[in-house]
Amino acid sequence: MCGIVGYIGPKQAPSILVEGLKKLEYRGYDSAGISVLNGSIQVKKAKGRLAVLEEKLMAEPLEGNLGIGHTRWATHGKPSDENAHPHTEQSGNFVVVHNGIIENYLTLKEELIQKGHQFVSETDTEVIAHLLSDLFDGDLISTVRKAVAKMSGAYALGIIYKNEPDKLVAVRLASPLIIGLGKGENFLASDIPAILEHTRDVIILNDGEMAILTQDSVQVTTLTGENLQREPLKVDWDIETAEKGGYDHFMLKEIYEQPKAFRNTMGSRIDSQSGKVVFPELQLTKDEIQQVDRLYIVACGTAYHAGLIGKNIIEQLLRIPVEVEVASEYRYKNPIINERTMVMVISQSGETADTLAALRESQRLGAKVFAITNVVGSSVAREADQVIYTWAGPEIAVASTKAYTSQLIALYLFAIYLAQELGTQDSALLQQLVEELVKLPEKAEQILANTEEIKQFAEGIKEKEHLFFIGRGLDYAVSLEGSLKLKEISYIHSEAYAAGELKHGTLALIEENIPVIALATQESLLDKTVSNITEVKARGAKVLGIAYEDNTEIGKSVDQVITIPRTHPLLSPALSVIPLQLLAYYTSLARGNDVDKPRNLAKSVTVE
Repeated sequence: MCGIVGYIGPKQAPSILVEGLKKLEYRGYDSAGISVLNGSIQVKKAKGRLAVLEEKLMAEPLEGNLGIGHTRWATHGKPSDENAHPHTEQSGNFVVVHNGIIENYLTLKEELIQKGHQFVSETDTEVIAHLLSDLFDGDLISTVRKAVAKMSGAYALGIIYKNEPDKLVAVRLASPLIIGLGKGENFLASDIPAILEHTRDVIILNDGEMAILTQDSVQVTTLTGENLQREPLKVDWDIETAEKGGYDHFMLKEIYEQPKAFRNTMGSRIDSQSGKVVFPELQLTKDEIQQVDRLYIVACGTAYHAGLIGKNIIEQLLRIPVEVEVASEYRYKNPIINERTMVMVISQSGETADTLAALRESQRLGAKVFAITNVVGSSVAREADQVIYTWAGPEIAVASTKAYTSQLIALYLFAIYLAQELGTQDSALLQQLVEELVKLPEKAEQILANTEEIKQFAEGIKEKEHLFFIGRGLDYAVSLEGSLKLKEISYIHSEAYAAGELKHGTLALIEENIPVIALATQESLLDKTVSNITEVKARGAKVLGIAYEDNTEIGKSVDQVITIPRTHPLLSPALSVIPLQLLAYYTSLARGNDVDKPRNLAKSVTVE
């Protein structure tokens, strides 16, 4: 996720901006830049690490007491000097830094081009600078309000106008932004660590709020201009805790970031007027889609488990066969590929060695390769024929959480999009799926607001050395991911089984007091699942059920129930996995493990 820093006061801004950006490096980025106002707007920016930017600033120093800085995690446009922030418009009067996504940027850009505006980057952010210039009415504040009224999406903005050198404007809508209060100086940042060296008094902006910073004051208003009274918060965290946003571990922070990651991944891919899924970034005709008669999904680890969900969804909606392959095995099995085969590779980092090798082998055999990845400019993104970015933001913890669920959202969108294009499903069903997709972030937030029962169960299993997950259909696929999470960070031996397979050997492993987690969200299979739960209960297992909150029957068959809000059964994996992520986290914590850095594992596997 990108980082923002801003400063207004008596000191030289460049050093404050760069040092603040360094405190945000943990968030991940691919380019960086700063802009200061000193009579005119001056900008220095560079692809790569902050050290590259510092070298530029040493060669050509900037001076000024008002400035904004940014570290970019690419979404719109590859990592490059041109796409790095801050962005100006052709007159050089406005400069902008931006976190988030402007969903209607293409429409705005086309309108501005028709008016004669010339763009130099591929970003949605540059559109904001041009929009401010186009709407300028002689006053910075009213112009910003008019501009944000025309923008849709999620964003945090820092804005400077050349002819009002006493103001720094900040706007927040669904992307974090805080104000730091100093003596004769004030600060802007996307996260608290950037300013802790200078102040511990902060105002956390809420959605739909604007702040006007001067050297001596901060005014907070609504986007329509209503003044708000905000009491500052006194920060007593240390730097390490602040980097985690107040959470004890990056993994927990990333679990709680999932609702936002859902929204970002959906982004501009759901047309609010038609209710349909759109993929403006894909160059794919209906004829090309109709030619596909088989799809391979190739991935490793957690991404492979996302692929298993994708297989079920695509087969249900498209009625074409889908094979899910472990990338490390795929290219050694001489896969059957022809011109009617589509291959989709999934990789959080875009650098997974086995997945990259599978991509290249598929292309060698003549297949068109689609990629789902989180990293713009990664090897997978560069080499695939088409790319769907998840826009989940950087994931620091080794155990993947928000990257996995964002991959699910991307797969749902892709399957619905193809079904729309081919007409393979009733439009009412597809509309229902889209409507339920949009509700997932809020439902995820409901799960995350109630974790006490999960903590209690984790305490109860911390001394166990063996544990089982069971489920049917999509619940089985989610069980595999839940089991992997628990193994990765708690080091408890855990296995996931298709519940219907218990009689075929697995029941021999069930003994008195062994924990079993049973997922029961697939209504069409619920009676069968309850029967399987009864089998393990009869042999002494202690069963935790994961079920919908309105399922009043499941409690009769299990020892404890964790509930999730009801959604369409095809979408339940995006919600049912969240309690399992939390269970893994709290169990690891109870066992005294290093949650973010489990033994023997790396975040990105870049060797075969």
